Amino acid sequence: MQTHYLMKKLLTLFFLLSSQHFVSLAQTTPVWSTDVAPILYNKCATCHRQGGIAPNPLITYNDAVSISGSISANVQSKKMPPWPPDPYFNRMAHERILSQAEIDKIVSWANNGTPQGNPGLAPPVPTFNNNGDLPGTPDLNVKIPLYTSTATTGDVYQCFVIPSGLSAERYISAFEAIPGNRSIVHHVLVYADTTGACAALDAADPNPGYVNFGGVGSNSAILLGGWVPGTSPITLPTGFGLRLPKNADIVIQIHYPGNTLGQKDSTSIHFFFTPTNNVRNVRIDPILNHQGGALCSLSPTSTLIIPANQQITFTETSGISSFVGNISLLGVAPHMHLIGRNISVFGITPTNDTQKYIRINNWDFQWQGFYLFRKLLKVPQGTTLYSNAFYDNTTANPRNPSSPPKTVTAGEATTDEMMLTFFVWTYYQNGDENIVIDTTTLTPLGINENYYSKPTLFAPYPNPAKNEVYVKFYNDKADKISIDLFDVTGKHIAQWINNEQMGSGYFARPFSLTGIATGNYFIKMKTSDGIVTEKLTVE
Repeated sequence: MQTHYLMKKLLTLFFLLSSQHFVSLAQTTPVWSTDVAPILYNKCATCHRQGGIAPNPLITYNDAVSISGSISANVQSKKMPPWPPDPYFNRMAHERILSQAEIDKIVSWANNGTPQGNPGLAPPVPTFNNNGDLPGTPDLNVKIPLYTSTATTGDVYQCFVIPSGLSAERYISAFEAIPGNRSIVHHVLVYADTTGACAALDAADPNPGYVNFGGVGSNSAILLGGWVPGTSPITLPTGFGLRLPKNADIVIQIHYPGNTLGQKDSTSIHFFFTPTNNVRNVRIDPILNHQGGALCSLSPTSTLIIPANQQITFTETSGISSFVGNISLLGVAPHMHLIGRNISVFGITPTNDTQKYIRINNWDFQWQGFYLFRKLLKVPQGTTLYSNAFYDNTTANPRNPSSPPKTVTAGEATTDEMMLTFFVWTYYQNGDENIVIDTTTLTPLGINENYYSKPTLFAPYPNPAKNEVYVKFYNDKADKISIDLFDVTGKHIAQWINNEQMGSGYFARPFSLTGIATGNYFIKMKTSDGIVTEKLTVE
């Protein structure tokens, strides 16, 4: 009897512990609505949406479930979301990377049955404006003529020339590209040309625009910037601008990938000007350049040449800052083609300090961009600029365009090579190093968001509500949060969160409505950035 009693107690304890274990698992398994959807909306939906550059929209629960295994594999390998710069080398503005916690949530969700959770607790579906993300009316809008892609198996770089019509010079504070056909526009580079050379090339070609790999066919053309899918529009800090000369031609170079033959595009560019011309001029120059030039050298050979079946690392240096003086860097843009595998760019100051600018460990020709720093960086006069680039012209390089490998030299074609670094810079002024470009708070692995860029209070769920309501909100950074309920006269009804320190991310918190009369109310969320409100009806 005693043995039977003990066995019964042990079995009861076992089942209790087991049930608690399974409850614990159920409680900790991420669900789509509150754990996975906020990540996909922030980091993936800008490309993975209807009309976006990427396949497989990731807007609905069914979208995500249908490719959950692929999502899990790609975030674990960090192939997605695409973000070439190495965050362990230098932290850039507007990073598009997942934290380990975000990766773990997605993987756990995919491995544990992809539960949906309560769909009402998901954040609102993002809405994207195909006519531009920058608010307001552009000061100048230029649009290419309707173009039909001629890209069969290879890439086409088509250049279009549109007169600006400006009778006086202006300064650009922000601009964005609006692809006419997001499925075929790989990237866009924008130039200003005052020589007429690009217009002549355009006039000589019977088709809309003209083909030109690399540049646009004029060494005098001024690079104004670029755009790649998934990136935010280029916006300079207040008081800075890119000079656009009067009567300049706007030259738009668009990369159309292979296998897009017959598809049509009508990309446009929106320019926003500074209120006055009393701003600091920002320049974009390929200071580190394999073609040489003022105070720029290349080694181990003076010519960029990668023999077949060889791997080689080139180093570029420039001492131009000895003559230019102190400068402030806003950002950088390295550039190579298919043989390049990795590149790092840095500076050595006169006091032998190392300034780390950017490092890309796994170069991908398909994902290039202009990368701004989080803050302006002072480069002291006398700093030597360096770039180290590794090229692999062997069969071990999966992107090698030739099989068997062929000797590759410098040139404009995609199958040629380049080693450039564009610097976005201006002349230094006291205090520049305190000017912030990206205000979001960093965590050890970076979770700067794309779609949600500030504290956001979403519509409560359900609404109208009876006994309980979920308040849905997003923090872009760790902060102290207060959430209160007020009636329409401004009378304080309830305090639900009182100055609580909370991390960044998406939240759906339940609150009781017991004792609150029927009627209309306002939910108010207070953060260090200000106050946001949402309406609530209690039945």
